[in-house]
Amino acid sequence: MSTTKPLSRGKRVVITVAIVGALVTIGVLVYLIGPGPVDFAGGKRVAIASYTNGDPTGVPAALAGETLVKQGEYLARAADCIECHTAKGGDALAGGVPFALPFGTLYSTNITPDQHTGIGAYTDAEFVRAVRRGVRRDGARLYPAMSFASYRYMSDADALAIKAYLFSLAPIEAPPRPSSLGFPFNQRWAIGAWDLLFAPDSRFEPNVERSTEWNRGAYLAEALAHCGECHTPRNFAFALDNRRKFGGAVTAGWRAYNISGDRSTGIGAWDDAGLLAYLATGHAEGHGSAGGPMGEAVDAGLKHLARDDLEALRTYLRTVPPTVERDSAPIVAQAAPASHDDGVNADDRGKMVYAGACAGCHRWSGESFVTPLATLTGARAVNDARGTNVAQIVINGARRTTPAGALEMPAFGHGYSDNEIAAVTNFVTGRFGTTAARLNGADVAELRRQSGSP
Repeated sequence: MSTTKPLSRGKRVVITVAIVGALVTIGVLVYLIGPGPVDFAGGKRVAIASYTNGDPTGVPAALAGETLVKQGEYLARAADCIECHTAKGGDALAGGVPFALPFGTLYSTNITPDQHTGIGAYTDAEFVRAVRRGVRRDGARLYPAMSFASYRYMSDADALAIKAYLFSLAPIEAPPRPSSLGFPFNQRWAIGAWDLLFAPDSRFEPNVERSTEWNRGAYLAEALAHCGECHTPRNFAFALDNRRKFGGAVTAGWRAYNISGDRSTGIGAWDDAGLLAYLATGHAEGHGSAGGPMGEAVDAGLKHLARDDLEALRTYLRTVPPTVERDSAPIVAQAAPASHDDGVNADDRGKMVYAGACAGCHRWSGESFVTPLATLTGARAVNDARGTNVAQIVINGARRTTPAGALEMPAFGHGYSDNEIAAVTNFVTGRFGTTAARLNGADVAELRRQSGSP
């Protein structure tokens, strides 16, 4: 008969510590991974093949009879390929757009069908793997600046339709620009662990307890337009924190504002017409105009979508739970006094810059007589006490063309110093918004760096 020798006290302590450590590690990982992008909706989700209320993927019914290339063009616009892969002044889709991250700068790649510097040699399977899994043809992993964590929800058919469109274009020779990432962030192989945690291979699953329109909107927002990649804050592992879904974040030096259902800092108080107008044109009366990456997303993508799809996107956005944006305040929609002698003039230097460069179009009241797109009253940017987007618009200018009018604001980044741009930003947010920003020249220099602006 054999007996089992009891473990010593020391060994029991070691085993206990190991078990506790493993449980803590698992708990931390579960917390970091968090909920999925549509988990907030609850309900039962099924595979698309089992969904009986219509396929939420693909193109609108009006394009069902079009060629695969035409359908792919529509889907490529919905997926915002043009904005991220077209550098300022560069050839369309030839890459070179900088992404200034906390640990270095990446550049988007050439996705024209050039055989050597683009994607011309990709097979169907290789293209789908790159789009949805973030793995290049040579097996190297893409950084999550490429939105494969959202594109993983895309259907095979939609990915291949986009490929058909891209391969119909003229090839452009444009070698990739090297990144400036230092060790350990330049080790692409390590992204595999990130993928396992935050981008597992999965597909969009319709929610049987939601409407057909809601499911179409969810597919557009999550799988194609990847709204969360800009508007959802990230955790310290650079993964989306869906506990604060659509709660606002900084992308490429611009603030992507809160588009959750919060009435004070999000879009909960917007009426349906205003929200639809903003999606379709980049401008909503009383809320301001889109600028920077959002303006580009509208011009290159959203404004080309069918009205039914924009309405579906609106329906989905309406259901996103409210998240209060940190360091934000309710929006003031009251015009400032018409005279420069009245109202808030807290920054004399900023007032001088405004008088020389801004008042002619925006006036001292903030109510523009040139175009509604230049009206500052009620605009989200001037009501942001961080001043981020006001400073970026001053640096980079703004160009918008909508049914409500056109806006052609010149870029003042070359004409004014960082200190002057900081001063006019502080003045504008103080006079026309809730609270004056407190930017300095170093802050503006950093915003220039993040947005890749001279």
